[in-house]
Amino acid sequence: MKLNTLIVTAIAVCAAPSAWAVNVSVTDAWARATMPGQPVSGAYMKIQSDADARLISASSSAVPQVEVHEMKMDGDVMRMREVQAVDLPKGKTVSLQPGGFHIMLMNLKKPIVAGEIIPLTLVIESGGKRQNVEVKAEARAATGGMQHAH
Repeated sequence: MKLNTLIVTAIAVCAAPSAWAVNVSVTDAWARATMPGQPVSGAYMKIQSDADARLISASSSAVPQVEVHEMKMDGDVMRMREVQAVDLPKGKTVSLQPGGFHIMLMNLKKPIVAGEIIPLTLVIESGGKRQNVEVKAEARAATGGMQHAH
């Protein structure tokens, strides 16, 4: 009986948010499926935080290199570059989407197949503290639009 109580208590303590953690919700997370030999892809999602925060990095156990990028017009040329952070203003939904901020999935060892789930860990910073947010992005078939190339 005591062992069961200990296990339930341990689960409750692990599940309880820490005093400084912000509530971050991630919706509509997806990644672009790739063709054989294609070494890069992108992941996209909508992020909302209940406090001013920043997305400062991302990683994945399924992808060798993950970076936070931005695409934007520079004169008449669309440029893509890695960014140090994406601001997440309190209560506002920030869209990571093709043609804007996004997560680059790089040095792929095998194609990303439609329907596959790509695990991502987002590192969110708020008030000088960091927390991880686990996300599962479902791969979707490319349907035209912007393609990533480096």
